[in-house]
Amino acid sequence: MTNKKQTVMNEIEQKLQAEIGRQPYPLLFVTISGAHLYGFPSHDSDYDLRGVHVLPPAEVMGLYELQETIEIEKFEDGIEFDLVTHDAAKFIKLMLKPNGYVLEQLYSPLILHTTPAHDHLKQIGEDCITRHHAHHYLGFSRGQWKLLQKEEPRRVKPLLYTYRVLLTGIYLMQTGKIEANLVHLNEHFKLPYIPDLIAQKVEGKEKQTLSDQDWTFHEKEYQRLTKQLEESRDESTLPEHGTAKPALNNLLLQLRSKH
Repeated sequence: MTNKKQTVMNEIEQKLQAEIGRQPYPLLFVTISGAHLYGFPSHDSDYDLRGVHVLPPAEVMGLYELQETIEIEKFEDGIEFDLVTHDAAKFIKLMLKPNGYVLEQLYSPLILHTTPAHDHLKQIGEDCITRHHAHHYLGFSRGQWKLLQKEEPRRVKPLLYTYRVLLTGIYLMQTGKIEANLVHLNEHFKLPYIPDLIAQKVEGKEKQTLSDQDWTFHEKEYQRLTKQLEESRDESTLPEHGTAKPALNNLLLQLRSKH
């Protein structure tokens, strides 16, 4: 990385850290999601920050409406970012569902703020993962594909997101590990067309459209990978049900007592 690019990245992180420091409640963690996590940010991609805050017992037990979710969107000095945090109870309840999205946030390696409780939550989170998480990725990919079908002309960007979702789901069923970075995923799957799609997105050419011939090819690939995800789910050694609820309950009680 050049000195100039490193300086820019340092300035961006300082602004993001400043926003994190202004939050009204203690934070367990804040990580980066979105295109930066997925491995294909364009030069003007916004920063999607996701995390968990802890409401104090007095607010939880009181009569006033809880700030279970806090959302902030800003465009500052040419940097666009949004910060979304959930209260620990809400986030934990989402973890207990077959929700791959919250696990991607929890295990994101792009960490802006962390605590020992974040590490504890990641350890417990492994016992939340089941074969039913495949339903999340199948549903997500179907939604992306339906949007792509409606486009005229069809763009590269949503196609890339569709592949990311499918490969994350297949990899999870095969390994039990959350991997949301498409570059890393393709080191495993070795799909020859992925690097070119990523290059177009990173270079800001995601508005480039697909020819009819390209569309026919990618439609077949979508169907093939969907079938592979379904087969990986059926063959997976992941459990039918998670076992993390007691440990998550204990962690939540500890967090409430400390804050």
